[in-house]
Amino acid sequence: MTRLEIKDPYRVYISICFLSQLFFTYIFTVNLLYHVQTVGLSPLQLVLVGTVLELSVFLFEIPTGLVSDLKSRKLSIIIGYFLIGFGFFIEGIFPYFITVLLAQVAWGIGYTFTSGSQQAWIADEIGEERASLAFIRGAKAGNLGQVLAIPLSIVTGYFMINLPIIIGGLCMIGLAVYLLIFMKEENFKPLDPQKRTSTWGSMKGNMRKIILHSKTSFIIRMLFLVALFVGFYSEGFDRLWMSHFLEVSNISNLTDEQLVVLMGGIQFVVVLVSFGTLHLMNRSTIHENLRQIYVFLFVGSFLIIASLIGFALSSYVISLLTFYIIIQVTRQVMYPLEDIWLNKVIPDSSTRATFFSVKGQVDAIGQIGGGPVIGVVASGFTIKIALIVSAVLLTPVLFLYRNILNRSKE
Repeated sequence: MTRLEIKDPYRVYISICFLSQLFFTYIFTVNLLYHVQTVGLSPLQLVLVGTVLELSVFLFEIPTGLVSDLKSRKLSIIIGYFLIGFGFFIEGIFPYFITVLLAQVAWGIGYTFTSGSQQAWIADEIGEERASLAFIRGAKAGNLGQVLAIPLSIVTGYFMINLPIIIGGLCMIGLAVYLLIFMKEENFKPLDPQKRTSTWGSMKGNMRKIILHSKTSFIIRMLFLVALFVGFYSEGFDRLWMSHFLEVSNISNLTDEQLVVLMGGIQFVVVLVSFGTLHLMNRSTIHENLRQIYVFLFVGSFLIIASLIGFALSSYVISLLTFYIIIQVTRQVMYPLEDIWLNKVIPDSSTRATFFSVKGQVDAIGQIGGGPVIGVVASGFTIKIALIVSAVLLTPVLFLYRNILNRSKE
C-alpha cells in the first residue's frame, strides 16, 4: 500500500470508525460494571453520571461544531479524541464518584469535537453520495472493531476490572496522534471570511440558518423531535440495565471476574448480530431511499419500545438477554441510517457540522431532562418501573415517524 493510499480519506474514515469503536468497546465492556461493582454507584448516581456527561455535550456541542465549520474538521476531530482518551484515563485510575463525574466532563467535551465533524469531513472530501455508503461501511467496520475488542477487554478486565479503561484511554490519545499524521483535509470550505467577525456572531448566524431551515422544513423539524424523545428514554436504559439485570436474575453472587466474562459475552453476541445485520444492509439499497429509511426507523423504534417493556418485566436470564440483545442490535443498525437521513436533508453544506451538532445537542437536552427523572423513579420506586417509564418516553417517535411516512407519500 502506498503512502497516498494510506492517506485516502475513505480509508482514513473507515479506520477511524474501526479504531474508535475498538477502543470504545474495549472500555465499555467493563465500564458500567466498574461503576456498579468497584465505584459502588447507586441508581441515582449512575444516572447523574450520564446527566453530567450529557450536560457537557449540551453546553459544548454548538461551539465545538463551529470550530469544525470555521477552522478545521481535522483539528476538531483530533482535539476530540485526545480529550476523550484523557477522560477515560482519569476515570480508570481514580475509582471515586467525583473523579468519574470529572471524567465525564472531559470526554463529553471531547465527544462534541468529533460529533458531526467526522460526518462533515468525509462528506466534504468524497462527496455526499459516496459518504452515504461510507456511513454504512463505517458502521460495519466499527462493529468489526467491537468484535475484536470484547475478548481483549474480557482478558484484561479479568485480572483488573479498570485496566481496559486505562489502556483504552491511552489508545484514544494514540488515535489522535494517528490522525494528526495520516488525516488530510483538502476540500474543506470554511464559512465566508467576511462573516467571521466573531465566534459568537458566527454562532448566531449558523443558528439563524438552522432555525430558518427548521421552520420551513417539516422533515428537519421531525428529525429534531425524534432526537429529543430518543434522548428522553436512552439515559435511563443505558445506565440502569445492568443493575436491573443483576438484581432480578439472581446472579449478583458471581465474582467480579465471572461478571466480566458474562457481561463481555453478552456484548460479544450483540456486536456479532449487529455486524451481520449491517453487512446485509450494506448490500441493500436502503441508503439510497429515504422512505425505506423512514420505514426501518419506525419498525426499529417499535421493537425497542416493546423489548424495553419486556426487559423491565422479565425475571429470567434468557428473556432478559433476548430483549437486551434486540434493543442493542436495533440501535446499532439505526445509528448510520439516522446519519444518512440528516446528511440528505441538510440544505447548506457549509453548516453541515453544525447541523449534526445541533441534533446531538437536542439528544443531550432529552437525556438531561429524562435522565434525572428516571433516576428519581428508580430510587423512589424500583428500577423496573423506571425502565417502563423510559419505554413510555420513547413512544411519541412512532407518531412522528407515521407523520413522516404519510407526508413522504405526497
